[in-house]
Amino acid sequence: MGVIIEFAVDPIGTGSTSVGDYIRAVVRVLDKLGYKYQVGPMGTSVELPSVSELGRLLQEVHDELYRLGVKRIVTTVRIDDRRDKAITMEYKVRRVVG
Repeated sequence: MGVIIEFAVDPIGTGSTSVGDYIRAVVRVLDKLGYKYQVGPMGTSVELPSVSELGRLLQEVHDELYRLGVKRIVTTVRIDDRRDKAITMEYKVRRVVG
């Protein structure tokens, strides 16, 4: 069974209040890693095979943002680790919006 995580990165020290280019870079990392994801207005949800994969994902994201010149990154993470049944992002959304 997998886990669903939601994370948001806040690049600090970029010289601009706009972060769209940095979030696009994060999406490229997700594509490269092959994870299923959904970008939201305030964060990105990702289906991972296990909680242990979260470290790899965040390391790749942070490394890419540092390569782009970000001087500091604040990341917030939420984890849905349900082990009694397999769930997907679509399943969770369907359960509340029909």
